Amino acid sequence: MRQTAGRKLGLLAGALLLAACETALPPGEGRQTETSRPPALPEQSQSAEPSEASRALATYYQRLEADLRTQGLLRTDPGGRDAPFGARDLARNFELIAFFDEYERGAGLRASSGQPVPMRRWADPVRIKVEFGPSVPPDMQQQDSRSIRAYAARLARASNHPITMDAARPNMTILIYGEDDNPLLAQRARQIVPGISNGALSVFRTLPRQIHCFVMAFSGGGLDSNVYQQAIVVIRAEHPDLLRASCIHEEMAQGLGLANDTPRARPSIFNDDDEFALLTRHDELLLEMLYDPRLSPGMTLDQARPIIAEMAEELMGGSI
Repeated sequence: MRQTAGRKLGLLAGALLLAACETALPPGEGRQTETSRPPALPEQSQSAEPSEASRALATYYQRLEADLRTQGLLRTDPGGRDAPFGARDLARNFELIAFFDEYERGAGLRASSGQPVPMRRWADPVRIKVEFGPSVPPDMQQQDSRSIRAYAARLARASNHPITMDAARPNMTILIYGEDDNPLLAQRARQIVPGISNGALSVFRTLPRQIHCFVMAFSGGGLDSNVYQQAIVVIRAEHPDLLRASCIHEEMAQGLGLANDTPRARPSIFNDDDEFALLTRHDELLLEMLYDPRLSPGMTLDQARPIIAEMAEELMGGSI
């Protein structure tokens, strides 16, 4: 989840994931059923003028993006000589990002206890569908659809895990909605995940402007409690292009299992400082490690640590 906090000259958009993995899905997860179809949308023309609330949000986020860029943040490069990292950095960052949560499971926006959690990721192929609220203009829909398709292919290459666009049988639904579409969010979340808890649903119902975007990943129960089966990504349509792209990059990547942020990760989008807007080479390596067959969902940090060190050394060509 990306949210706003104060920083120096302007405002800082930090990134956080809501890991609402406590929800067990019913049989037939991922299939397009009568209950999982999009809700009937209200009568609204694509050319209708946005509300005053939507225009105010757009102005707020435009100023935020300008402030961040003035501070040298929201970089779009993959990380250069000014942001070196080695095998030890990569291993440490993977541990902090893949084995810790920012929020307590099933508790809405309550901060986590800071204790390590078992590793989580997808076992099935990730099948992506993009949905737009009725207030989102056609040109934005076309632009974001293209960028998400290209980014999904990049995530698949980095992770070596199947990630494709599949509107017929999605298990990761990306909702790009404007402020004027907010009444539909909770309804749509319940349709996508019929067993969603009230704690998780409350985030969809009340979305303050400090929350720019978020992802919720849901797992099954029992032996599958650490295997993602469904995810919902929410992106605000009022964001200017770079902030919206930054949200897409981070939330989709976090929805694959990199659930935490840490100030020690650099160059990385998994860092609240917002120095980097888009996925970096460091982050691609984290995804490769996450889906390495030597690791498995449910592994504890103690079990995984020797393997993490081994993978980092192989990827960086040096010892820890």
